[in-house]
Amino acid sequence: MDLKQIGLRWTIGDVSQSGFEALQVSICSAWNLFRDRADYTVCVNTIALDDARRQTGALPPSVCWLDVGTRVPEWLNRHVDKQMAEGVAWKFAPVRLYPGRFELALDNDVILWDIPQAMQWWLDEGDGCLLAEDVQRCLGQFSECNCGPVNSGIRGIPPGFDLEARLREALGNTVLRSETDEQGLQAAALSKSKLYMVSTGDVTICSPFPGHQHHLGRCGVHFVGLNTKRSPWILEGRWAHEVVHENWKSLHPSVIARAGALC
Repeated sequence: MDLKQIGLRWTIGDVSQSGFEALQVSICSAWNLFRDRADYTVCVNTIALDDARRQTGALPPSVCWLDVGTRVPEWLNRHVDKQMAEGVAWKFAPVRLYPGRFELALDNDVILWDIPQAMQWWLDEGDGCLLAEDVQRCLGQFSECNCGPVNSGIRGIPPGFDLEARLREALGNTVLRSETDEQGLQAAALSKSKLYMVSTGDVTICSPFPGHQHHLGRCGVHFVGLNTKRSPWILEGRWAHEVVHENWKSLHPSVIARAGALC
């Protein structure tokens, strides 16, 4: 397929410094894969645009920055609990950025140095959607969704796909109360289509938490939990966020070696 049909998007808010470091690597590694054959947009919420750009660091000049602080759709706001975990619904602000193109949404802590097989199939066939596999099933209130463990850190939508209609249908009367609800909503909305799944062998779910993977994948890595500034629980005898950020620092040189030079 013609890679000029691709639009990539990231969502970033008031996250940890490690989260911004990962965003820089995520964007630059995607640029190394697609170059000027794709468009790139960072959607910013809960933080000033200039602050987000400064904390992220040098990027290709063609990367666009978009303040989406007021762009969560009103129909979706009615389904979001006021006490929701920070971050819920921001991935849908706006619902689609590139409606006539293959739209690939990556979490800021997802880094790719090669195109996973499932992603290539999704691009070549153009007849379905794309999500990533997870190491455990965390779908919140959408646990009855007819799919296996799903991670929404990678989400691909084909040209012309009406994501808003699918989200509205999947939501029903549900009120989103957590990030797992948001993830489950995406799984429920996309699972009724043909679904390509990026394997955890190609892109690992990497963190020190029990049950997660502790190595890099064949094509990339998702550093789960990296955005948290301070966690309220203990892991390996220390605050969990300290262990998670240490894991990022220890693997950073290997990630850069695989992803290529930063922009």
